[in-house]
Amino acid sequence: MNFEFHWFMTIKQRYNGVIDYFQREMPVAESELDYRNPFELLVAVILSAQCTDKRVNLTTPALFEAYPTAEAMAQASVDEIYNYIRSISYPNNKARHLAGMSRMLVEEFGGEVPSDLKELQRLPGVGRKTANVVGAVVWQQEVMPVDTHVFRVAARIGLTRGARTPLQTELQLSRHIPSHLLPIAHHWLILHGRYVCTARSPKCEKCGLQTLCREFSAKNPAKMGVNK
Repeated sequence: MNFEFHWFMTIKQRYNGVIDYFQREMPVAESELDYRNPFELLVAVILSAQCTDKRVNLTTPALFEAYPTAEAMAQASVDEIYNYIRSISYPNNKARHLAGMSRMLVEEFGGEVPSDLKELQRLPGVGRKTANVVGAVVWQQEVMPVDTHVFRVAARIGLTRGARTPLQTELQLSRHIPSHLLPIAHHWLILHGRYVCTARSPKCEKCGLQTLCREFSAKNPAKMGVNK
């Protein structure tokens, strides 16, 4: 791809190129959170807010052993839950969320995680992003969860323009990515942001999306004249 084509690339061409790249280079992309059922995933996603998946995965085994179901966790006090998640960021708030979430699951949903995303968002600690993650991962619902990685990567590559909020990013991505690819595209962008397009010191020289990336072309115009 030469510089002229890259610089005047249409949004459709950019999306097609990015999707083709990930389908080829990352045909399997999944959550890095450890879980065995929808309840465990929901708990893990709540804990993962502003915290690494690695830290969450170190914390949840003991938590799930103590409270393997919503019914078991609903019987626990906030302080008891806190003792298991104290190494997680914002443990006080998250302990309250887990206690309230599990009680509502028992009282209103028979202890089962609802697949309806609007119902999911009624649970304490569950916002749009968390509900979308559970829906996409567990039920392959055609939604696009937007976390900090997705928000950053989409803007840098040029998949979004002027998006100032996660919702604006979600709507733009959902408009251009085929709906059946949204669940895996969410993981493509997260994993790319986690290991390549990092917040600090992104590994641009090793990135396979150089010729498609708006930010890379803006910073390295001379390099875009070289055929890839």
